[in-house]
Amino acid sequence: MEIKVQNYKDTRSGFGDGLLEVAKHNPKVVGLCADLTGSLKMGDFQKAFPERFFQVGIAEANMIGIASGLSIGGYIPFTGTFAIFSTARVYDQIRQVVAYSNKNVKICASHAGVTLGEDGATHQVLEDIGMMKMLPNMTVVVPCDYNQTKAATMAVAEYYGPVYLRFGRPKVPNFTPENEPFVIGKAQMIHEGTDVSIFTCGHLVWKAWEAVLALKEMGINAELVNIHTVKPLDTNAILKSVAKTSCVVTAEEHQRNGGLGDSIAQLLAMYDPKPVEMVAVDDVFGQSGTPEELLKYYHLDTVDIIEAAKRAVARKK
Repeated sequence: MEIKVQNYKDTRSGFGDGLLEVAKHNPKVVGLCADLTGSLKMGDFQKAFPERFFQVGIAEANMIGIASGLSIGGYIPFTGTFAIFSTARVYDQIRQVVAYSNKNVKICASHAGVTLGEDGATHQVLEDIGMMKMLPNMTVVVPCDYNQTKAATMAVAEYYGPVYLRFGRPKVPNFTPENEPFVIGKAQMIHEGTDVSIFTCGHLVWKAWEAVLALKEMGINAELVNIHTVKPLDTNAILKSVAKTSCVVTAEEHQRNGGLGDSIAQLLAMYDPKPVEMVAVDDVFGQSGTPEELLKYYHLDTVDIIEAAKRAVARKK
């Protein structure tokens, strides 16, 4: 895959633009928001389809219930709020009226992870991937940039069943090909290598790419795979890569417990045990700071992925 930064955009704008685009072609798509239309970039959808937009106010549990009801009527509801409110505040409703009954509801969550920034620990959800992936019937999608988030939003509209779509606030490099089809459950090969497999998702895909370039200068040929669908995992792609490299790094803007690394380690423990190093938040809450400051503080930066790769290779040897 050719890596070229086209511009810098926030992934939440990819969601907003993808929602508007898919709604133009699918009259069953409806949007619900919990008083954060601007933050979720749902304003253009609201203007274009006011009769298909529902502003529920600060009532997230009610929003999930309404979405479930709309899905019974054949609609495809997209709910929008911050990731902390999309999961922790409404977990009971998601479990009981969406996942348990396999409703066709798309739970769209912005401002995830520490890159939310200055809003601090109460808003920086770091356990949402784990919460959602443990629910039967739930699909979990974590795209890496604007283009991929737009494509993922359009793809989940065509996919039947509950989906958790996680994206973020800051502007980040937009580097995946424009209009590339998004296939739920199929990993994206970013760069082929032979010495270590780096599996990552979300904002850390770009950090991992920077690490791949630095590792190359050190004589380490890293393979980089974007696991944009955390559930269901592309087990074939993961096992194929590890069979070649024999060691693994996982990188995610999430708690180590319950995240992407946890899923991959479980898979390898069952089928092909190999050294695994995890770049993730280590069982602590977030705090206020700029996105870059927090990535450094919580050891989620490029240098941390480089060091993890070096440890993994050393353990293999």
